[in-house]
Amino acid sequence: MKLRSPLLCVTAVLALLTACTPGGGGGGGGDGKSFEFWSFAAINQKLTVDAYKTKRPDIEIKLTEVGTSTETAQSLTTALAGGKVPDLVLIQGDNLPQFVEQPQNFVDLRTLGADDIKGDYLDWVWKQSVAKDGEVLGVPTDVGGMAVAYRTDLFAAAGLPTDPAQVSALWPTWDAFIETGKRYKQATGKAFTDNAATSVFYQAVNQVSEKYYSDDRKLVYSSNPQVRAAFDLGIKAATAGITAGQSSFESAWSAGMAQGQYAAVSAPSWMLNTIRSTAPDTKGKWNIATIPGGSGNWGGSYLAIPKRAKNPQAAWDYIKEMQSPKGQLEHFTRVGALPSTPSVYEDAQLADSKDPFFSDAPTGKIYTDSLLGLKPFYIGPDSAVIGQEFLNSITNVEQSGGNPATAWDDALRAIKIAIGE
Repeated sequence: MKLRSPLLCVTAVLALLTACTPGGGGGGGGDGKSFEFWSFAAINQKLTVDAYKTKRPDIEIKLTEVGTSTETAQSLTTALAGGKVPDLVLIQGDNLPQFVEQPQNFVDLRTLGADDIKGDYLDWVWKQSVAKDGEVLGVPTDVGGMAVAYRTDLFAAAGLPTDPAQVSALWPTWDAFIETGKRYKQATGKAFTDNAATSVFYQAVNQVSEKYYSDDRKLVYSSNPQVRAAFDLGIKAATAGITAGQSSFESAWSAGMAQGQYAAVSAPSWMLNTIRSTAPDTKGKWNIATIPGGSGNWGGSYLAIPKRAKNPQAAWDYIKEMQSPKGQLEHFTRVGALPSTPSVYEDAQLADSKDPFFSDAPTGKIYTDSLLGLKPFYIGPDSAVIGQEFLNSITNVEQSGGNPATAWDDALRAIKIAIGE
């Protein structure tokens, strides 16, 4: 889920492929008893693979964690152009649109039975993997319902409430979140949140009704007032003195989390596992509050089968088993990833789940509730690149002394270069 610039050089991508891919490619003709699986790193995909192996010990799975989600997408792009492809690949939601534009490179999953399982998934999530002529290119593995994780001990030291309902009431809006950060900073002299780019802008811009593209698929990132408002919130947070200036998932961010250098972080459901593993000694010191604005989504991925896969049926069998409502519910109990299959939202294993690491917060209810008011918008082929340049511009102001007065125009110029507009 890590957000990094997607503008990797072709040489680096080819080197990554050479180093990380043990085989694949060919378009059928495999043994049917094995398949090669590309995933991105840092999400412990091996847990799910191991769970499948207990159900199907006769199947061999060659799992390769290629790199970040962006690096995985870049490697796949290179492979589709003529290299060796995997049988199965995990594609992060923001990277998916570029592949939906090229359905000829993937197996239309309707030919394997996708129409039979379509109704199991959130409609707006499923639609993101459907090409213009109806081809289904991916099955959604999860969604990233949003909330804010906060340190109760650090809030108490700052004289702020610690009860999640009272904390949620502190920030019905992002402006109120920033003001709370100022109160915290004044009381403690310390940073309130990790960074402005992902913990403020990235959340606010994903709560809009229209983002970088209009519903009729035209670029509107530069003229959309909702995008500008979210960007201005990011700049406001970056210049308010409330952030630690630590970019998400970098080593300083991890160290800062473990050391209590910041007290609150915007946290999708899948990030809870990151917090556990990054700061294990903070168990019981966290709780979960509602995201400003009340709803949101960060992340979510899809499993797809390239057209030239040797073992497409074996890959599909894996998808059907592990991404079924039951399979996604089991995955939630293992790592906390929020299912994209709403039929399990009322299941006691999810609806009544409480997380002892986060002060027994009812995480299942919190994160499913965060999806209820969400209005889906069209995500286009350059959405990931556009978003990254906005993030870069805010980070430049926050961490490198960039000029906040010119940050918007700086971002627009960078975007035009990046997407060749």
